[in-house]
Amino acid sequence: MKYSNRGYMATKEGFSEALIELGEKYDDIILLGADITSSVGMDGFANMFPNRFISMGIAEQNCIGVATGLALSGKVPVFSTYGVFAALRTTDQIRISLCYNKVHAIIGGAHAGVSVGPDGATHQALEDIAVLRSLPNITILSPADATQTAQATIAAYDQCDGPVYVRFGRAEVSNFTPSDTDFKVGKAQLLKEGWDLTIIATGHMVWEALLASELLSEKGISARVINMHTIKPIDIDIIIKAAKETKGIITAEEHQIIGGLGSAVAEVVVKTNPAPMEMIGMNDMFGESGQPEELMDKYGLTAKSISNKAIELLNE
Repeated sequence: MKYSNRGYMATKEGFSEALIELGEKYDDIILLGADITSSVGMDGFANMFPNRFISMGIAEQNCIGVATGLALSGKVPVFSTYGVFAALRTTDQIRISLCYNKVHAIIGGAHAGVSVGPDGATHQALEDIAVLRSLPNITILSPADATQTAQATIAAYDQCDGPVYVRFGRAEVSNFTPSDTDFKVGKAQLLKEGWDLTIIATGHMVWEALLASELLSEKGISARVINMHTIKPIDIDIIIKAAKETKGIITAEEHQIIGGLGSAVAEVVVKTNPAPMEMIGMNDMFGESGQPEELMDKYGLTAKSISNKAIELLNE
């Protein structure tokens, strides 16, 4: 299948659409807001189901406590704010309250990555995957576009029974996932077959990986592209297959290289089928203010960067 851009949408729009769909089907969903309801796509649900929306104010740690209480009472709480606050300001509460009790709650980590843009380093979630994937019992979803964000959010309700972190961004990005795609938690998607090397990407970098495969094709290089939309539990089988069948693996993520997708893939590769690897991501640094496309280019989070790294890997 050849994937094509059907337009540009912020991934939070998919989160918003899914919440409304779930709200119409299930009456046990309760949303908790942290003073930035519209910024994270919760305003649609809040307007349609005001009796199931609670504005908690800027009290993220308290939100996790309340979410835990609701979950233990038979509800499915959804809490969302910017990823730096949803995942990092609340880490202690997520660990002890949600993960230790293994209660079903959904956390929406919005504004992830440097593509947040002008808000700068303080609001760019670049360590959330690394921190949360070390916690037992949590599921981490990192969808590629708006359509897949909707699918992931619905799957977080339908397919999971513990805490789930859904990571999504602010900037408008290519929306290329077919609406009838089957989303299965823990099962990565093979988007393009290839035999020279494999590009495993997550989040906004999946589209860049597809573009990179086209650039490589022009040079006679066949690149396999995998969308790793679930970081935890990670799809071990598809990684092993890639390590065995291609000459090397490149990971691409809008996140710190340390502890993120690249680390998760490397943990599988080194244990099962050692293979050459390179990682595209933030190289142990903070972002800064700027336009999303400028920042993605500055930090090497582009199709061109992936293509260049692939050629280096094959030459080595």
